[in-house]
Amino acid sequence: MHPILTAAAMVILLAGGAAAEAGPSGDTQACLECHKHLHPGIVAEWHKSRHGGTTPASAVVKTVIERRVSSGDIPETLAGVSVGCAECHTMRSDAHPDAFDHNGYKVHTVVTPGDCAVCHAKEVEQYGGNLMAHAYGNLVENPVYRDLMDNINAVSVIEGDGMKMNPPSAETHADSCLFCHGTKVTVAGKRTVASDFGDVEVPVLSGWPNQGVGRINPDGTKGACSACHTRHQFSIAMARKPHTCAECHKGPDVPAYAVYQVSKHGGIYAAKQGDWDFEAVPWTVGKDLTGPTCATCHVSLLTGPEGEVLAERTHRMNDRLPHRIFGLIYSHPHPISADTTTIRNAAGLPLPTELTGEPAAAFLISKQEQGLRLAKMQKTCLGCHSSGWVTGHFNRLEESLKTTDAMTLAATNVLLSAWKKGLAKGLDKGDSPFNESIEKMWVEQWLFYANSTRFASAMAGADYGAFANGRWYLSKNLRDMFERVEAVPEAAP
Repeated sequence: MHPILTAAAMVILLAGGAAAEAGPSGDTQACLECHKHLHPGIVAEWHKSRHGGTTPASAVVKTVIERRVSSGDIPETLAGVSVGCAECHTMRSDAHPDAFDHNGYKVHTVVTPGDCAVCHAKEVEQYGGNLMAHAYGNLVENPVYRDLMDNINAVSVIEGDGMKMNPPSAETHADSCLFCHGTKVTVAGKRTVASDFGDVEVPVLSGWPNQGVGRINPDGTKGACSACHTRHQFSIAMARKPHTCAECHKGPDVPAYAVYQVSKHGGIYAAKQGDWDFEAVPWTVGKDLTGPTCATCHVSLLTGPEGEVLAERTHRMNDRLPHRIFGLIYSHPHPISADTTTIRNAAGLPLPTELTGEPAAAFLISKQEQGLRLAKMQKTCLGCHSSGWVTGHFNRLEESLKTTDAMTLAATNVLLSAWKKGLAKGLDKGDSPFNESIEKMWVEQWLFYANSTRFASAMAGADYGAFANGRWYLSKNLRDMFERVEAVPEAAP
């Protein structure tokens, strides 16, 4: 256990000049000497980073509203040096099964939220209560969602007159759904790597590489801070720009970025981003930015020109969201717990609603909590818009949730009729609800078309929700489903 230095003691050190000049520790300098030749891109990125030019001691003495470091106690060995290779890759090696001996150091490959928490404890705690942190388990450990993933990634082959679906490999899952949800990274052995400085024995990691938001790390922690703050700059500016979120929120199942691009907000960003300050903390509306990005609405600490706080910084991404509008069959209030594997509807399925749309209310946030979260989001909007504008916008969103849920329910009723007529096997026959043609049309109804309509309404990108992948296809797909099933008569009793 490293000795700790309180924030007050660090102020004294800083005043005495002990940490006035940022520079790498001797251990980090030893890393840099070799890796500047082996991995010059990584080293150059680190030199450009705030970590490379800031000590925790100088960071912690900033005013609370300007501070990026949330931990009160920082290890003494870390306080007066810039945060470099050794500080991130060796400080908690005893907690890392992926650690290996390297030039006299115990080095771990994977940097995890547990490592970042040394300086950013509050952010890591918030992120741990975030759906993103549980994205791996919420997908893989939910039999319904896992079945959908397996059907999406299965390799189909034609055998005789039929089609067979071969189970997907771990590599296929990692390169598909788990690229964003996160893999489970484990140590699978060791291998020897030849380098310019001699052979190095390193761990073999299964599920690697991955920067998914719900990655299960070798030290048991969940998530990857580098999903948004890409290594090795770990830039707040990068995390605030929509292109970073677009890596996973692009569509058609999560069309946030596609909607943002065609929204008025996206237009403002495209035209004016060059004038914005993406590094400022706090982020002042009207001064540092004149339109929102994803982070503005969901994450960032925002202030008005007089310093008034419009939104507190949060790394629990649904803190300002009353509704969960994508990925699932119907819109519904957000889950109480970020671990959604515990949810069961009245039919016993691990879903937050019934197949007919009624919410599994015991597992979802209350009306009161929905109101509090909505108020937080609306306060953010009010930084640029009048109350009438904001009220009208959210009234339209509520209507979109109602209509898309109604269109999804209609498609569900068609599917139930198809199962009754024997056009597909379905749940009533103990089969997957995702593997036959009519069932895939049902999935598209809510996963693509309803989601796109909701996102377009939520993010002021209405035209995308009309024809691009929204209401037109929501209507057309339902008609196609209905006519296909209606053409087949009921089986004789």
